[in-house]
Amino acid sequence: MPHLVLYQPEIPQNAGNIARTAAALGWPLHLIRPLGFRLKDPRLKRAGLDYWPHVDLRLHDSWEAFWESLPQGVRVWAFSAKGKTSLYQVRFQPEDYLLFGPETRGLPPEVLGRFPDVHIPMPGPVRSLNLAVAVGVAAYEAYRQLGA
Repeated sequence: MPHLVLYQPEIPQNAGNIARTAAALGWPLHLIRPLGFRLKDPRLKRAGLDYWPHVDLRLHDSWEAFWESLPQGVRVWAFSAKGKTSLYQVRFQPEDYLLFGPETRGLPPEVLGRFPDVHIPMPGPVRSLNLAVAVGVAAYEAYRQLGA
């Protein structure tokens, strides 16, 4: 199954909503520290509702710790509003990791440069989607491709 990865997420409500999406799909959710909130933040818990027992939550103390935990040969797709490849051109595989950056600044160049970068097409005047929305769009496209 694919994995959802949040690099230094800042907004607890977004992380809680993404945790609910991860629970709905049965996919692991990785959070890479530092986080912009405490794991006991009531806003995080509220956004995830009563689904937290169903979330396969994996915490990483740093980017390096996450990087070292990756299995050999897995693919990581780095999502960015500036990504070169459209989400709809990607052919997802079951063990892919979908990586998303923090809400206010996105993935840093040193992280973004390591992986194929993907964008979600937005034909209107909006520069970027809310993080929880972007993760939902990407996750359910991967789920659709993998035989939903």
